[in-house]
Amino acid sequence: MRNLRKISIGIVLFIILSAFIYADSSYKVQKGDTLYSISRKYQITVAELCSANNITDKTVIKEGQKLIIPKADINNAVALNTDDSKTTVNVKTTVYTVVKGDTLYSIAKRNNMTVAELLALNNLDANTVIKVGQKLKIKDTSVKTSTETPAVATKAPDTRNYGKTVQADSSTVWPVKNPKVTTLKGKASGVQLSAAANEKVTCIREGTVMYIGVYRGFGQVIFVQSQTGIIYSYMGVNNVKVKKGDYVLFGKEIGTAGVDSISGKSQITFMVFQNGHPIDPAKAPRN
Repeated sequence: MRNLRKISIGIVLFIILSAFIYADSSYKVQKGDTLYSISRKYQITVAELCSANNITDKTVIKEGQKLIIPKADINNAVALNTDDSKTTVNVKTTVYTVVKGDTLYSIAKRNNMTVAELLALNNLDANTVIKVGQKLKIKDTSVKTSTETPAVATKAPDTRNYGKTVQADSSTVWPVKNPKVTTLKGKASGVQLSAAANEKVTCIREGTVMYIGVYRGFGQVIFVQSQTGIIYSYMGVNNVKVKKGDYVLFGKEIGTAGVDSISGKSQITFMVFQNGHPIDPAKAPRN
């Protein structure tokens, strides 16, 4: 009974701590800060930081200014770091009038939407600055939508929701050779791929490197956008061999497999996004 009580207390403390770490927060700009340096400090993208504060990446921030630091969301990060965040969304909508203090991020969050969905509904791009009185389409909250029940973590701080593990089909090309494939379920779905120590990670679909950086919970990530607009996200990569803006060809080495900070194993996480939503990486187009 005593051990059970300790476990229960531990789980409660972990949930509280997780909520604190990953909840929105605020930051007071210090002398010498830039949007880029602040985004690196909190391991999110500049685009997410701008969206949460209704500014653009050209905005000059001032010492003492308060900025909202949004909760990290890999889906939003992908959608806001592409050439075209205008995706197709087919839902019942209503109209919202922007008031003082609103941001795209705050409006999306209040209405159970992603920033990517809000941009798509209104045919806006990631650099949009909204104004008081502006009319925006939002999801009609009177329409019931399915919700996911988050998995309760039993071992801090690994909150990933795992599915089954299988040996890769030899006919499917993956960023690493002959991996064991473990599905990741939930809002940020994808796969974890086992790898040899320092194994080469290669591009499986040619395209343009849209983003490189450390992202909260995923280590160093690389987003490659194909000519058809699909985003291939390689995460947990070491020794990056490409830079933002590069056009990478199929089979090109983009880095090496890193060591997962939780499991201690050599592996990468791989996700693919189409129109701002994750798709099955095994079925994503290859070259």
